[in-house]
Amino acid sequence: AVADRDFDVVVIGGGHAGTEAAAAAARLGASVALVTPSPERTIGEMSCNPSIGGLAKGALVREIDALDGLMGVAADRAGIQFRVLNASKGPAVRGPRAQMDR
Repeated sequence: AVADRDFDVVVIGGGHAGTEAAAAAARLGASVALVTPSPERTIGEMSCNPSIGGLAKGALVREIDALDGLMGVAADRAGIQFRVLNASKGPAVRGPRAQMDR
């Protein structure tokens, strides 16, 4: 039974951040338990406005992607709209953004 096992890492919450944390720990070879109320419904669940990108979050997503994270892969697979914000402005304020299908 799962209750009889020891884990190196226990992640509480299976939303998109929790799954990212659990996957990162597992890639490093840790034994991981991911605890969430409804695993069949909430693993990797996104918010009610599921978008990834923009100026600040876009930089974070690129860093997560460079570290072999899941967020970019999820965006590629679940994206329904991809655009560049502030496209008519200079490159310093442009940011890719993707709208996801939850």
